[in-house]
Amino acid sequence: MSRDPATEKVRLELLRPHEIEDALARNSTVYLPLGTIEWHCTHLPVGLDGLTAQGVCERAALDHGGLVFPTLYFGTGGGHSQYPWTVMMPSGDPICALLEHALARLEEFGVRQAVLFSGHFAPEQLDLIANLARSWNEGESKLRVVAKGINMIEGAAIAPDHAGVFETTMLSALWPDRVDLSRLAPVNPNDPSVDDWADTRHDPEHPLWGVFGPDPRHFQPEFGPALLAAAATWLATQTEFVEET
Repeated sequence: MSRDPATEKVRLELLRPHEIEDALARNSTVYLPLGTIEWHCTHLPVGLDGLTAQGVCERAALDHGGLVFPTLYFGTGGGHSQYPWTVMMPSGDPICALLEHALARLEEFGVRQAVLFSGHFAPEQLDLIANLARSWNEGESKLRVVAKGINMIEGAAIAPDHAGVFETTMLSALWPDRVDLSRLAPVNPNDPSVDDWADTRHDPEHPLWGVFGPDPRHFQPEFGPALLAAAATWLATQTEFVEET
């Protein structure tokens, strides 16, 4: 089982023009999820950042209105750029160019608000979208741009991490069949290194290679739905068009 088919009604790429216009007449917000292709240890997919960003955006749109633009799977920054199956842009310039063009077109279509939401939260990535939003909003555009990262969620029950308990739990709420803890070595209570989040986890021989956060082997999938719901509600409250309940 993967995802909720109900989200298809908020995915812009699946909609006909009249469906897009009807949805935006109710809430003129378009979410633009951002991710990357990046190593997330052996138990998680390399597209995790984009998958979670898209999932949170879709849930926010379903519950509060708006539509979700197709996810951009190119990111920049962070400490995993040389890991296997990682495609990280050396500069944010191409990403910024794509986003600026998308925003310009959304403005021409009459969209009132765009939310840049990144599941990849390396400082370079967050600076990129924050600077873009600031410069855009300082202009004369009628389109307002909001820039947020998944690590900014306020009041989250689990602290954000990279491939640890947080990201494993969040993905399990969206794509439970894409979490496979059997790919990790069994927990060895006599190995203190698993509790060390230092640079030793950049060693390919480490049992949690590339994980920076609490040991994901201890994650509890039953916490996933609540974590996802809290993230979506928080994201929706960052917009001007939250539907009153």
